[in-house]
Amino acid sequence: MSQEKTTRITIDVDTLRSEIRDKSVTVLDIRKEDDYQRGHIPGAINFPLSSLLADDSPETILKHTESFGIGDETSVVVYDDTFGALASRVAWTLQYIGHEDVSLLDVTYGSWKKMGLETSNDSPGTSKKSHSLKLQPQILATADYLMPAKERGATLVDNRERLNFLENHIPGAINIPYRMLASPQHILRPKEELKRLMQNRSLSADSEIITYCGSVGTLSGLGYYALKSIGIPNVKLYVRSFKEWKSLERPIEKQGDANYWDLSAE
Repeated sequence: MSQEKTTRITIDVDTLRSEIRDKSVTVLDIRKEDDYQRGHIPGAINFPLSSLLADDSPETILKHTESFGIGDETSVVVYDDTFGALASRVAWTLQYIGHEDVSLLDVTYGSWKKMGLETSNDSPGTSKKSHSLKLQPQILATADYLMPAKERGATLVDNRERLNFLENHIPGAINIPYRMLASPQHILRPKEELKRLMQNRSLSADSEIITYCGSVGTLSGLGYYALKSIGIPNVKLYVRSFKEWKSLERPIEKQGDANYWDLSAE
């Protein structure tokens, strides 16, 4: 199965609870260890984003994956309490090393608790499993890739706050702030609403789209999955994002008049 045929982008609460009961899923909690210790979804394994960012080389991520008992065929669900952005970064990283069956819980842990659903303070034991390493370069964009891709017709999407975008951004990028991707109940809006949002920004399902944000690919990770959720096949994440772009002293564009708030894509 190719990487573009990942079965589900998000998973709802009822389905996850059923799969936890069936022991047919591995759940990763991306919050800080202290938050995890105070309570988490039953059976969830703690994998703080800081652990990933300390070394996100494919080889190190593979070691983490195997230590969590995740094999090639393991169904994985990732959640956080930060509107899905941190979970998105981890899910994308698992995809990048070749793990296909990874989904985002469609609500945050805070929402899970507000629903009165079961929580646990127990840390589950894990048995190491072997996992292959099959890098998926078609979902990754690098600094050197961006401008040639844009010249070929790719669209760059900046998922930072609007005012940050207006202040400076990668030349030619369009802005879809991450806050516009969610609904009050879920980490992503319903598909029809997301489709309208993308149409308002003149995004074509046939084009190559590259998302980026401020530094480590969290907000743009959510943007990546929002696009994937509506069936856009050719999406890449510029994982090092604007922080690296500026450090490399690449060209930067500034909005001529940054003293307004554009809500045209709402």
